[in-house]
Amino acid sequence: MAADRGSTIFFAGGGTGGHIFPAIAIAEQVCRALPDARCVFVCSGRPLDSEILRTQSIAGRAAEFHTIPAQPFGVGPRTLVKFLRTWGESVRASRGLIRDARANGPAVLVALGGFVAAPAAQAARVERVPRLLVNLDAVPGLANRWIARFASRVVTSTPVQDRPWTVVPPIVREGALGRGTAAECRRSLGLDPSLPVLLVTGASQGASSINGFMRAFAAGSDRPLAGWQVIHQTGRGETEECRAAYAAAGVAALVRPFFEEMGACWGAAEVAVSRAGAGSVAEVWAAGVPTLFLPYPYHRDQHQRFNAAPLEQAGGALIRTDLIDPARNLETLGPILAELLGKPERRRALRAGLASLGPADGAARCAAEITGMLASAR
Repeated sequence: MAADRGSTIFFAGGGTGGHIFPAIAIAEQVCRALPDARCVFVCSGRPLDSEILRTQSIAGRAAEFHTIPAQPFGVGPRTLVKFLRTWGESVRASRGLIRDARANGPAVLVALGGFVAAPAAQAARVERVPRLLVNLDAVPGLANRWIARFASRVVTSTPVQDRPWTVVPPIVREGALGRGTAAECRRSLGLDPSLPVLLVTGASQGASSINGFMRAFAAGSDRPLAGWQVIHQTGRGETEECRAAYAAAGVAALVRPFFEEMGACWGAAEVAVSRAGAGSVAEVWAAGVPTLFLPYPYHRDQHQRFNAAPLEQAGGALIRTDLIDPARNLETLGPILAELLGKPERRRALRAGLASLGPADGAARCAAEITGMLASAR
C-alpha cells in the first residue's frame, strides 16, 4: 500500500525473549496490514537480544534492530549508578532513531516493557510520537507503570487489577505456532511420529530448577517416561547433564539450549512443563497443550503465577510451586507429572479447558491499534 510507505513502527523491549518475541508477533501482523511499513526493534546490548533478532524474518525481510546501552533500574548503589549513567545516552540514541524515521513519514513507538522500553518511550514522548504500551504481565513492572502515565494507548494481554487498560488475547508469533499434525511436527524434529512428546521449557533463558527436577524425574525407578519422548529447552549451561540423564533412563530426547522452531515443538507436544512468563503462557494458550506451570520462584510479586491463572481457572492447566531443590520437587511435582503422562482422560479434560479460552489473536488486535495511531499521526 503506497499510502503506508515511509511509516515506521519502533518496538522497544529486550533483555529477555519475553519482551522480544511478542514484539515480533505484533510486527508480523503490522506488516500484513501495512506491507510497506518499516518495523524497527530497539533492544538491549545483551547477546540474547541480537541472537534472537538476527534469526528473524518479518514479512520476508531480515529484522532491523538497534541496540541502546540501557540498564535495569535498581536501588542498589552499583545498579543505580549503571542505570543513571546509561539513561541519558539511551534516550538520545532513541531520539536519533525516531528523528531519522520521521523525516520519511509518521512513526509510532510500541513499548513492550522492561528497562529498554523506558528510555525509548521517554524519547518518543519528547519527540511527540504516539506511544502504545503493550503490557504482558498480570502484575506490571515498574517501567510499565511509569510508561502508562504518558502512553497514548495501553493494552494488556492479561487483566490487571485496578487498571482500566484494554485487554487483548495473548500475543503469539507465527514461529511459535505449530504447522501440521503432531506426527508431522515430530517427524520434522527427527522424533518418532508415533510416540507422545513431553515438552520441557524454562523459556529462552532456561530454568535450572526445572532442569534439575527433570533429571531427577527421568531417573525414577518406576520409569515414569517409558513410552514417551522429550523435547527439553535447557538454556545455557546444563544441556549435556540433561541429555545424559535422559540417555541413562533410556528415553529418546531432543535437548538443546534454545529452539528456533518452537512452533514445531509445541505442535509435537502432548504435555508440557513450563515457566509461566507471559510469552510461555501465550504459547500454551495458542497451542492448546496441557501444561504444568512452575512459576519463577524468585519474583517477590509472583507475577508468573498470576499470568497463568486464567488458564488454570478455565481448567486448562495446573500451577504448582517450584521448590527449587530437585529432591523436594520430585516429591511434590513428580506424582502430578506422572498422572498427566499416564492418564489420557486427564489430558483431554485440560485440552478442552484450553479450547474454551478462544483464539490467541492479541497480536492482530495490537496491530489494529497501531494502524489507527499511524493514521492519526499522518
